Amino acid sequence: MFSSISENLARLRKAQDMSQIQLAHAAGVGVDTVGRIERGERSTVRPETLARLAKALNTTPARLIGVQGDSAAAEERAADTILRRAITAESDVPGLADFADDVEVVGADQLARTAHRAWQAYVSGNHRELIQALPALLVDARRLVHDSEGDHKATAYRHLSAAYRLGAGMAGRLNMDDLAWTAAKRALDSARKSDAVEVESAISLRYMVWTLVRQQRDEEAEMVATKAAEQIEPRMLDRDQARTGIFGNLIFNAASAALRSGSRRRAEDLLVVAQSAAVRAAHDMANEAAIFGPRVAAFQLVDHKMRLGDPEAALRLAGRVPPPRGDVPAFWESGHQLHLAHAAAQIRQDQRALSYLATAKRLAPDWARRQPLATTTMQMLLDRATRRRGSEFAKLAAHYGLSS
Repeated sequence: MFSSISENLARLRKAQDMSQIQLAHAAGVGVDTVGRIERGERSTVRPETLARLAKALNTTPARLIGVQGDSAAAEERAADTILRRAITAESDVPGLADFADDVEVVGADQLARTAHRAWQAYVSGNHRELIQALPALLVDARRLVHDSEGDHKATAYRHLSAAYRLGAGMAGRLNMDDLAWTAAKRALDSARKSDAVEVESAISLRYMVWTLVRQQRDEEAEMVATKAAEQIEPRMLDRDQARTGIFGNLIFNAASAALRSGSRRRAEDLLVVAQSAAVRAAHDMANEAAIFGPRVAAFQLVDHKMRLGDPEAALRLAGRVPPPRGDVPAFWESGHQLHLAHAAAQIRQDQRALSYLATAKRLAPDWARRQPLATTTMQMLLDRATRRRGSEFAKLAAHYGLSS
């Protein structure tokens, strides 16, 4: 059963025979902060405060908020509860408003730094860290919007849009597609009130397209993606790499949706457009705006061949993937390895498939173990094993959820 931070904090404090004053002193926080958390008056706690309290109680922030449990299923139930509370909070609904502090407003610069750390947790596949940080990030961004005016409010809306996008991405990874849609829609609503309407709206639409694909609304996803790409498409001599990256990501999403809906020719035409944009970008980029570049584009071609049911072509193309020229997130690299593992398994190159699975685990362990493709591939290898395969095989089976 999920336990809230108020219950966990009080239980751990009492178990260690500490008063609220002693805990506050040991953690370097105000005693009123400890009291409000334990009374349930503050269900959202900033990462810095959370880390201090956890250290004082000799535990982890994840266990303190309830997302480090005895099983993966228990952790995911806890994450579901925490994310839903954070994303669906409403300032104008009694009981659903939740500001991190009664009076403190975090400035835009500090909020941007916090958002960047949360983004880094997202791209590295560190789900626990992101779930710890995201509620406070959303609350602080909403508070800044509430307390700002004019241009400052527009800037605050930009930060709020980015926070909701992280919520959409995390919810999607946890297969909470309804919540991912809600977060993406709120991101778009905030983007349209921001100080960078065109760019922020295009980024938010990309997340909406992703949720549409997850909901198998492929024709709608392709339409939204292509229209959004038309609006953000870089013009002649435009060297804005962010615009190029956003455009390329949208075209990739459109191609994926087209292929899923059975339009192979249109998907391949769209991929040609995306490849041209990748050549123009010249370098790989990974930031809050987009993940794009020559290496990322090459990954997409491998993925396309896999979706067409041609694992041998996918493995041949993998040999022509260029080295990174810039930043490529660990979870993209890990995902590429999973596609190669599945391709190798399909043509019965089992040892090669195991090697790819091991690399995917090393690159982004928390992200990789949640991927259905990883579990499916490991299941194929496990079913074909006619004898004991050793401890490394067993460790991979356990990591991908097949040992119990």
